[in-house]
Amino acid sequence: MKKYIKIILMALVATVFIGTFVFLYVKSRPQAVTYETFVPKKCDIKKTTILTGKIEPRDEVAVKPQISGIITELLKEAGEMVQQGEVIAKVKVIPDMGQLSAAQARLRLAVINEAQARTNHEREKALFDKGLVSADEYDKIAQAWKQSCEEVKAAQENLEVVRDGVSKSNASESSTLIRSTVTGLILDIPVKVGNSVILANTFNDGTTIATVANMDDLIFRGNIDETEVGRLTTGMTMKITIGAMQNLKFDAQLEYISPKATSLNGANQFEIKAAVKVSRHGTIRSGYSANAEITLAEARQVLTLPESAIEFEGDDTYVYVIKGQDNDITYERRKVTTGLSDGINIEIKSGITAKDKVRGPQNSES
Repeated sequence: MKKYIKIILMALVATVFIGTFVFLYVKSRPQAVTYETFVPKKCDIKKTTILTGKIEPRDEVAVKPQISGIITELLKEAGEMVQQGEVIAKVKVIPDMGQLSAAQARLRLAVINEAQARTNHEREKALFDKGLVSADEYDKIAQAWKQSCEEVKAAQENLEVVRDGVSKSNASESSTLIRSTVTGLILDIPVKVGNSVILANTFNDGTTIATVANMDDLIFRGNIDETEVGRLTTGMTMKITIGAMQNLKFDAQLEYISPKATSLNGANQFEIKAAVKVSRHGTIRSGYSANAEITLAEARQVLTLPESAIEFEGDDTYVYVIKGQDNDITYERRKVTTGLSDGINIEIKSGITAKDKVRGPQNSES
């Protein structure tokens, strides 16, 4: 029994040894080398670049109050359309105590002056009726009384404006009614009822009541690297893709290239703006992230090869043209002149024809 076990073990060892030898022999044999074959063909080549940016309205108008006070009522919400002159909010005036005191004093003085002018007028009229004073003297006294009456009215209106922000005579044009200065969509109302607001002055820009914009006039705002900005010219067309809108695409026309670079993440970038041709396919919101595809260069119906078939040597480019057939194949190294490349295919200007076959990358058979 032991003898049979010994024989079996020896047979297994021999089998492993022989199998290893055969495997190493096969692996050591030279493998056949094959190459891909390419035929030049005519097609269009485009060199494009993708820019990231945002969709924005061309103009956003900040509506600010004409007086300082407290918001008492908001008549509009963000997302609503508003017409020029339409009321967005109402403001209650908190009067300045110094101005209020001065307005009250002015009114008291005007009332005193009017009472004295009225007394003078009554006396002068009695004398004029008796023929004791001339008409010219009487007219002067009557004029002074009329002026004092007007001063009382002016002082009263001034007090109402300082105290209430509006007078009875111009209530329809009240500065306490915050009106939109343009027609458009309300993008934001950053204030709430009860918030204090101030008018613009030398030291402050004033409180923004609402931001309004025309969403039918949109632009794409993005940045392009300094290595590519030299190929751009105003008037170029581009394709805008908005991912948030199921990858909808819009046409745009480049209308602005910044003359000055800004540094972003260590690279010099130039700001660009393009007018977007709005489609009614969906609602575009201000601030949507978008990508813009710009064609930097284009060649139509030119002879091309895959770039992997090109051998680069310094400033020169070469291809290997296949000669012969079957087992008698040779390769002729031929200099070619190349043109535009899109990263996959490259334009061949001269050196080969559409009838030539070109050797591609090397493949090894197992």
